[in-house]
Amino acid sequence: MTERELISKKELLELTGISYGQLYRWKRKQLIPEDWFIRKSTFTGQETFFPKELILARIDRILNMKDDLSLDELAGKLSPLLYEAKLRKDELSKRNIVSRVVLERLGARDPDDTVYSFEQTLAFFAADQLLLTGEMSLDEADLLAQTMKEHFSKFEGKTCELWFVRKMGVSTFLLLSVPSEAYFESGTKVVARLNMAELAEQLQTKLN
Repeated sequence: MTERELISKKELLELTGISYGQLYRWKRKQLIPEDWFIRKSTFTGQETFFPKELILARIDRILNMKDDLSLDELAGKLSPLLYEAKLRKDELSKRNIVSRVVLERLGARDPDDTVYSFEQTLAFFAADQLLLTGEMSLDEADLLAQTMKEHFSKFEGKTCELWFVRKMGVSTFLLLSVPSEAYFESGTKVVARLNMAELAEQLQTKLN
């Protein structure tokens, strides 16, 4: 998959007008996920970067809500894996949150008035992302949905990654805690890695 666009801490502070202190206070209060703080080596030494689209959207939401809510109340609303949003199948399609192809495949037996949990919608959304890149087939989308259904709740709101690996035409999906390292036998290709907290944030943005 294409590498996500990053923004440096310096650029972020200049662009948003927030202070260093605010940024790290929000981190301590878990308004900004720990794994969005990405340390990378540069010619000047170690610098901190962030996933640009996600961090800008998150800071905009914090700034718009902080006058009405305490930081602790904000943390509850912004924790991306604790959303309780539920949507009907037909609404997901009408609002173009999940493609009709995915809904017809993964929700084939569900009537249009079926109400999906946020976790179910997230599985559909993840399948959509990978199908759009052309890296995954519909049969593999079934495997993704089954993996999410069986194991995602075990993380209890903690950040995890969905790994899509393939060897000699055989596909496997894994859910791993973050941070984590995984090692595979020779010839195994990591087709994609999805950070579920970031994906949940993208989905929540579409739901709003």
